[in-house]
Amino acid sequence: MKRIITLITFLLFISSSWAQKDSLVFTNNNIMVGEVKSMNKGVVTVETDYSDSDFKIEWEKIAELYSERSYLITLTDGRRLNGSISTAQAPKWNIYRINGDTLTLERDEIVYFKSYEKDFWSRLSVSLDADYSFTRANNFSQVGGRANLGYTAPRWWLKASYSLLRSNQDDVEPVRRQDGSLSYRKFLPRDWYFTSVFSFLSNTEQLLNLRTNLKAGMGKYIIHTNQSYLAVEGGLSGVNENFENQRENLNSFEAYVGSELNLYDIGDWNLLTRLIVYPSITESGRWRIDYSLDTKYDLPLDFYVKAGLTLNYDNQAVEGAEDLDYVVQTGIGWEFN
Repeated sequence: MKRIITLITFLLFISSSWAQKDSLVFTNNNIMVGEVKSMNKGVVTVETDYSDSDFKIEWEKIAELYSERSYLITLTDGRRLNGSISTAQAPKWNIYRINGDTLTLERDEIVYFKSYEKDFWSRLSVSLDADYSFTRANNFSQVGGRANLGYTAPRWWLKASYSLLRSNQDDVEPVRRQDGSLSYRKFLPRDWYFTSVFSFLSNTEQLLNLRTNLKAGMGKYIIHTNQSYLAVEGGLSGVNENFENQRENLNSFEAYVGSELNLYDIGDWNLLTRLIVYPSITESGRWRIDYSLDTKYDLPLDFYVKAGLTLNYDNQAVEGAEDLDYVVQTGIGWEFN
């Protein structure tokens, strides 16, 4: 009986090992077998049968990778491919494209990859964070939160975001602020892309009931590696605004130019900053600035702590309103990729 149990156990082990076709060889020659799910921002995610949570491994610690799975792959020159990844003869790696071609390159030419499944959930990413603070003096309290939702396809992505802030204090008017956006980006050859964004903003500091903004333009990644990226873009924007002290909505037409920098090869830290300048075309001398800075530190189980600054400036603010509004938020959050 013991021999039968031993044989069954052995066969189950062999079957499990055969089912897990992905393997990693580290720079110290250690080997890991499991499901290589993705490499994003310099971190490889691996799922194994012997752990309840995924392993996070630095990309620079991996010397070889062998997989037969299909991935969405981005290279440093901007090309976006579909295929499997295997080390040919280190330091050379092969990408076996689904069209039958084979591409040989260096490991660090690979910026990003994610297992390509046809189901909806495998392409989805979600992050949620919240903060709360209370001070007994003047009964000051502040509640805030952010939510982000993304969907990635082979040649485009769609992202939605929403942010909310509420602040109350004795003998002071309540502070209210909310903003959100829906962004579409179509990837083009040589790291160019087309972008279209619908966004909205309301805040009490600038007496702004609601500003909606629809912009479209072209952008390019100037730097695009597995440690960081820098993108610049520009285009045109249409704006509709409603202020507390004005009955009619204001419509205007703007140009815009902006940049985005993301640094993610700094341990468990991640820093993202964006700057967009809007010189008005229809209102002489008017220009606006939107700026954001977010940094987060990754914790176990996909949790993180986060701090951020969001700033809006209008050099021709309406009468009685401030030309500058900004908010600083800190909190804890969770993400799903």
